[in-house]
Formats: sequence, C-alpha cells, structure tokens
Amino acid sequence: MNEKSFHAFVVSKTKDNSYTREVTERKINDLPEGDVLIRVRYSSLNYKDGLSCIGNPGVTRNFPHTPGIEASGEVEKTRDSRFKVGDFVIVTGYNLGMDISGGFGQYIRVPADWVVPLPKGLTSKEASIYGVAGFTAALSVNALKKQGIYPEDGDILVTGATGGVGSVAVIALNKMGYNVTAVTGKDSKADYLKSLGAKSIINRKEFDKDPRLIDKGLWDGVVDTVGGKILANAIVQTNPNGIIAVCGNANTNELHTSVIPFMLRGIKLWGMDSANCSIKRREFIWGEAKNLIDFNLLEKSIQIVSLEELLEVYPKILKGEISGRVLVDLKK
Repeated sequence: MNEKSFHAFVVSKTKDNSYTREVTERKINDLPEGDVLIRVRYSSLNYKDGLSCIGNPGVTRNFPHTPGIEASGEVEKTRDSRFKVGDFVIVTGYNLGMDISGGFGQYIRVPADWVVPLPKGLTSKEASIYGVAGFTAALSVNALKKQGIYPEDGDILVTGATGGVGSVAVIALNKMGYNVTAVTGKDSKADYLKSLGAKSIINRKEFDKDPRLIDKGLWDGVVDTVGGKILANAIVQTNPNGIIAVCGNANTNELHTSVIPFMLRGIKLWGMDSANCSIKRREFIWGEAKNLIDFNLLEKSIQIVSLEELLEVYPKILKGEISGRVLVDLKK
C-alpha cells in the first residue's frame, strides 16, 4: 500500500454549511481511482476554481475537495501503455478540480483518456501559463478562422480582455494579424492591453447597458468572456455573417437579446467547450500553442504563487481584480 503524503489546497464544508480552506497533507490513497498517477508541477487559477473554492454547488458538490481544473507535470505511475513513468503530460477539463481532486494538489490520479502528452518544445511551466485560458482562447480563435473570418476582413472584439482567456486571445489574434479591440473596465490597464497587441481599447461602460434591437455593425468577430449586457451589445454590433465565440460568464450567466440580429445579419453565436472536447482536438490545440502565442510576452503578465499564497489570492479572481494569469507552482 502506497501511503506517500503530499500537500494540497483543500476546501471543506462545515456543519453550518459554510466553507473553510487550508493547505494540508493528504495521502496518495486518498485520491480517486484512475489509470495514471501524475506528480503535478504547475497549475493555474481560473474563474471556475474560484467558484469551487467558495463551495459553489454548480461547480463542486462533494467535500472535502481539492480544486484546480488544470495540471501539468510528470507521470509517476501508469496502468496504460500509452504512457510511461517520467512522461511529461497535461490534464485539463473533464471533471478535474470540480468533483475529482484537482491540480491544487501535488498529485492527481485520472483516467488515461484525460491525459495529453506535453507537446515537443513546450515546458510544463509554459503549459500551465497557457492552460485552460489559452486552450479556450485558441478554440475561440480557431472558430473565427474556421468560419472564414480572416485578418483582412475587419476588427475583432475581445471582452474581459485583461482576464486569463481575454489576454491570451488578444495575444493570439494579434500574432495572427487580426486588428483587435479590447474591452475592459480597468482604464489603468490600457497600456498593458496595447503591449499584448490590442489596437484599440473601449471601456466596458459603453457595453454595460440595455442593447438596441440592432446597432451599427462594427465587428466581424467577437471573443466574449463575460456574458450579460456586454455580450448582448456585442451581438447587435456584429457585422453580417460575423461569429461570436462565447467562452465565459465572468459578468453573469444571463443573456437578454432578440432574434433580430441573427435574422437580419446571419451572425452565429458559438459556444466554446474546453472541458469535454475530444482528445484528438485537445492534442491539436495543444500542438498549436507555440505557433499561436509569444510566451515571452505572455510570461510578463503572470503572477506565480504557492499553495499557501493561493489562500490569499483566490478571492481576487471572483472580484475581477486579476489581470493576466495566476500560475500555481506546486514545487514552492
């Protein structure tokens, strides 16, 4: 019996239905059954992780629990011939960090079908800097291109642009030659967004209002990470045959709109599912990471924290107080 111990960020539910968080010791045998045991080197803080940390029942129902919807590290034990001990791998999505012990622990154990080999030329640290946010941004960028929206067609709008998905989307779109307009509520981050590649900055107040039935067409494509009125206004401002990639709800789950812009302009609203896409799709998207992103640029916008520091940092992502990416170093 393997009684090896490791450290993990654990959320527990109390008798009065409140929640506590601590970094504590766990045993390998505490982990769920799975084909592959992975020593986690890095994870990242995502909005969904913040919700799990506060016990949101739409994200996590079983406690005590270790959040972390992504992990990069190396195989320590495997029952699947596709992997061998020492392989560097990535796990994102599925039920990791939701109801399966996640990347905020130094070990995870998961089904082999969840595991993606680390692409050549990519380090474990880079994989987690990119992470679910980069993966989701890449799905969104690929959706625009797949539907025939090319750099020469016009402007692309990115909402929630200082967040994890938004900031990576700005970098990737700029690198591909698109003209990017970034929406943010943080005027102090204008220079930061321009350094990532945004050509224009719009304050979110201009979008956070009741939309018209139809508005002047401004955008050939949209990457939306926030939902609500901001998404509703982006919809009515999208040009004929434009694409809106919906990949977040940082503002709200609700969307109040009409069929008018869809009928009159033939625009498409396309949801991005980073949690459940096929392993082949995952391997392709991860393989494209180096081509889509300037990691030297992206690394300038990260904050690196330990598990202990994560106790202080996680509330900020729920308050919209984080720009860029928060990398969790499980070796610290």
